[in-house]
Amino acid sequence: MRITQRARGVLRRRDPEATLPPGARNVVYGPALPDESTVHLVLDLGLRIGEVQMASGAGASDVTATIIAVVNAYGLPHCEVDVIYTSITVSCYRGTDLPPITSLRVVRNRSIDYTRLADVEALLRRITAGELNAADAYAELDRITTAPHPFPRWVATLSWAGMAASLAVLLGGGTDPMLPLIAAAATALVDRLGRLLNKRALPFFFQQVVGGAVATSVALGCYSLGWLDNAALAVAASIIVLLSGMTVVGSMQDAITGYNVTAAGRIAELALMSAGLIAGVVLALYVSLRVGGGTVAGLDAQSIGRAEVLAPVLHLPVQMLAGASTSACFALASYAPPRPLLAAGIGGAVAAAVHALLTLADVHTVLAGAAATTVVGFVGGIIARRLRIPALVIAVSGVAPLLPGLATYRGLYELSVLGSPAGVATLMLAVATGLALGAGVVLGEYLAQPVRTSLGRLERRISGPRMSGPLRPARRRLD
Repeated sequence: MRITQRARGVLRRRDPEATLPPGARNVVYGPALPDESTVHLVLDLGLRIGEVQMASGAGASDVTATIIAVVNAYGLPHCEVDVIYTSITVSCYRGTDLPPITSLRVVRNRSIDYTRLADVEALLRRITAGELNAADAYAELDRITTAPHPFPRWVATLSWAGMAASLAVLLGGGTDPMLPLIAAAATALVDRLGRLLNKRALPFFFQQVVGGAVATSVALGCYSLGWLDNAALAVAASIIVLLSGMTVVGSMQDAITGYNVTAAGRIAELALMSAGLIAGVVLALYVSLRVGGGTVAGLDAQSIGRAEVLAPVLHLPVQMLAGASTSACFALASYAPPRPLLAAGIGGAVAAAVHALLTLADVHTVLAGAAATTVVGFVGGIIARRLRIPALVIAVSGVAPLLPGLATYRGLYELSVLGSPAGVATLMLAVATGLALGAGVVLGEYLAQPVRTSLGRLERRISGPRMSGPLRPARRRLD
């Protein structure tokens, strides 16, 4: 079919070397296309598939490759795609004598549902294999996007709570049995409050403020009552939960692959949401300082702990189990189906183990985090294509155990309570760690492509890191 379309496109073009009469111009005809209504249907189909990927945190390069693959599969070989984070535009070229057909879709909803993403990936494979016509694919996509979440909302709340409890153990709180319970309770309370505020259409920035303030207040209150030995770990666990799922991986992927406008938009959103979280934590610390008469539940700089996760070798199995539980709980809270859920748990275990071993070898925490997520991206990229699941699920979930929540809390404490300028350096360490985690995942995914493409045979051409959609972009004729 594609060979026939290409032949028609060649025949419809006039020879640019042909002699033209005076005052005439050389007309370039576009390729043979279906009827206009079909063109509009195919463009909208591609846009809606790209919207699902963008809402789930996929990079602009993945969205572009996906849309080009969809429109090419249905006979539109000359399309340009423009992704700018909040909108997607597709333009179908029809030659110099006809205006292009252009469609645009705004990405408004960014609710993550990995079951929906996995179903769209399966639909994409059927489309590129030629198993569905455009009308049937559109109907199937409509069914996928309008289907309810596969689990009740309370399952997501319990998953967030389980993630906080696992993080409390991962951060070094295994000796205090109350710490995981309090961290889980505080996170569950924050999730339910966020659900209530979301129904009232409160902007997400203020939801982050409320979440940070509530988590910090609960931890400090329990510490003052003698229920906790280290409130900082409970706060750090809640902070990581609130930071998880943000666009760290997508931001770095867009920046590395050259989609700078989209990367800037993601980073701006990440900075704004982090600022809301910081404001909530600082507010809770300030109120506790005023109420406590100059002290915050007796905490001092030494009780905050180190910025990096330290794990003795004898406790490595516990660290791996906590990392696996953290990533699996995050994936479950994001409505991941069973196979991606298992793969996410493996990614979390690998990330926690590699990071712990490198930390024991006195590797800097930023480099250790980058190396750990590189391994996660590499292993996850291979597993994802074998199991036919989105690599994005493993990438984002595998980063979750290593997010710098403890460093963030320590820097905020030093700045707001102690008034120490050292807090700026600690916060910069947290920022550098977050960027290193995202870059490591993208690098690992890039390295995994030659391995998973042909069982170890290195390719001469690598299309770029892929977290979602087709492994290679479809070919486009640019002449």
